[in-house]
Amino acid sequence: MSSSDSADNISKWEERVCINSGRKFFKLKVSGSITPAVGMLFKSFDEAFAFYQRYALAAGFSARKNTSWKNVGGLVKIRYIVCSKEGFHVSKEIDSGSVENSKKIVRRNRGSKRVGCNAHVKLILENNNMFKIYYFDEEHNHIFVEYEDIHFLPAARSIDYVKESFISGLSAINIGPVKAFNIMKTMYGGFGEVGASKVDCKNYRRDLNLYIGEYDAEMVVRRLIRKKECCPVFGDIFGFDATYKSNKYHLVFVPFTRIDNHFRNVTFGGALLGSETADSYRWLLRCFVNSLLMLLEDAAMKRAIKDVLPRSRHRLCMWHIWKKLKTKVGPALSANTDFNTRMTHVVWNDTIIPEDFETKWHSIMSTFGLENHEWLKDMYDLRFDWIPAYYHGEDLAGLMRTTSRCESENYFFGQICNPRCTLVEFFTHFETAMDIQRHEHRRNDHDTRYIECKPWSDFVLEKQASEIYTQTIFKDIQIEIDAAITKCMSKSVDTVGDVQYFEIKDFRQPCTSFFKVQYSKEEDGLSISCSCKRFEQFGILCRHIFYVLRYEDISEFPRRYVHRRWMRDVVSVGSNHSNIRFDEIGRNSEIDKVYREIVVANEYVVNRLVGDLDELCRYRDHIKSYIDKADEVMVAAPSPSRKERFADIGGNIEKSDSMIRVPIKVRTKGCGVQKRIKSNREIAIQKSSKIQKSCRVCGGKGHNSRTCKDKVSSNAIGSSNAM
Repeated sequence: MSSSDSADNISKWEERVCINSGRKFFKLKVSGSITPAVGMLFKSFDEAFAFYQRYALAAGFSARKNTSWKNVGGLVKIRYIVCSKEGFHVSKEIDSGSVENSKKIVRRNRGSKRVGCNAHVKLILENNNMFKIYYFDEEHNHIFVEYEDIHFLPAARSIDYVKESFISGLSAINIGPVKAFNIMKTMYGGFGEVGASKVDCKNYRRDLNLYIGEYDAEMVVRRLIRKKECCPVFGDIFGFDATYKSNKYHLVFVPFTRIDNHFRNVTFGGALLGSETADSYRWLLRCFVNSLLMLLEDAAMKRAIKDVLPRSRHRLCMWHIWKKLKTKVGPALSANTDFNTRMTHVVWNDTIIPEDFETKWHSIMSTFGLENHEWLKDMYDLRFDWIPAYYHGEDLAGLMRTTSRCESENYFFGQICNPRCTLVEFFTHFETAMDIQRHEHRRNDHDTRYIECKPWSDFVLEKQASEIYTQTIFKDIQIEIDAAITKCMSKSVDTVGDVQYFEIKDFRQPCTSFFKVQYSKEEDGLSISCSCKRFEQFGILCRHIFYVLRYEDISEFPRRYVHRRWMRDVVSVGSNHSNIRFDEIGRNSEIDKVYREIVVANEYVVNRLVGDLDELCRYRDHIKSYIDKADEVMVAAPSPSRKERFADIGGNIEKSDSMIRVPIKVRTKGCGVQKRIKSNREIAIQKSSKIQKSCRVCGGKGHNSRTCKDKVSSNAIGSSNAM
């Protein structure tokens, strides 16, 4: 029942003063339809209590269940419903003379709501199994709660189904119960309209976590067994990196990242590891044999990859190595423009061959006197794992140089996870992340299908490429085609048998003289390759090949050189982008579906009638007319208890010897070490970020007035003068 209805039912109260004692008694006049009366019959005690509770809220007080009397057979025959202010608070006696008790027992100084109110109603079970009111005392010895404060009464507050769904929905995106309450306050138009308090929202989350308790891991495993998920395949290239602080047990979360056909991150799997040992990673990687990975410089990962994936290649992150370079060579060289430019051209260049890299590297080391630099010598020995020239031509599809893809995923998951969540909450957050990725993928598919890119040229292959590739990939190909037309020129063409050899000058690549393109026509189509190896690395044709195709007047895009990974139809239009969520498996999905339909329908009607106030009021009255019927339905079929609702969310779990226990908290590499040695650079950065206070004596920084040298010297002078 709404609070506005309660206000409508209240007319006034009567005040009576006892002549003998002088005590005041109050009796409210409420609408007769909700006022109890002797002789009323109810189908059950719950129906009677709901009726009296409705009357109490309309009057401005709370009711609670009290005494019951059973017959010889144990059947409840008489029940009392009393005012919440019935009786008096009895405090437990504490021996004030006992020092031991006074230290151990600490009680808050809280007031009592009990004032000995005698207002109550008595019900008796009749022979027809119906409860009848046989006594009703409606006089109270206290004033009633004002209409504006009714929402403070315990009976007027509850976390019902709608609020539970709202709090759980916001929890899926890492919004806590307090923020959820503030959002509801804004939505409903005030604190009094929410029907719950901030503490109620916090207690709901607390009770849910207590229900999950030791069954946390068991619930997750049971849900995962029932969950089936389809994932489109975007080639055989993926990366993974370990993240921290994603759950209360400090388990390491390892998401596996791939590139979809829009060149965006897509998570196709993940794992929770109890430790970061080589054995843990070996177990994990056995699921992904014969794959090519891009990983961080981690010793445990490297050993596991070597054992489990002998045919894959472990890559070091160029960004992390490049970041260390400035601190390793010192401030003088790190500020040297010539040194930075030459190192950038040799390290980040993916067009040179290994021989050219080694020649230029040694030249730089000789020029700047770094031949005996230990760290640079170590990095040179590891050049096969991080310099692009040594994996020239290997298909890495965007995971080539750095772990930026993995770092981006770590940040992405960090926005929707927190280090205090249970495993059940964590997997709910994980499903939210998957929903976000599916939505973004579908939006990109939509843009590819319904947004047409403007052509930059009249080259026939450009139009065909726009119909083959996704919008993101086509824009990259469009850049290559434009560069082939405006920035490339053929120096010479040699023909040996059926094979033609082109030397292409690329004016956007001044560091390389010429690129060699080999072209031939075969029975099953043309064959073409370029020395820049762009197609082998990224799966799209380079500008030099497009120059030759335009030179040879090729009118049909060579399908042999179209990677399925980048095609627009790699994921069918009718594929399921909204798989069943982890947190919906155990719930009554039909109720959730109907609830969402009601919300959507109500929003639609309000948006349509917002311009017609009279029609909008009629719609409001139509909805409010259903309140009485809803109360009757609730009495006939009471809503499930909170424990039953928790069981619906988490599943009914019974203790057994084979139950999966919650994991033991572990200490991961990312949690930090308290006594680790800090570099001078890190110490300087920390000091610069702190605001240093000035000395009151000399005004200097780095000391205070007690340790100031000026103060010490002045005191010494004063002492000598005194002597």
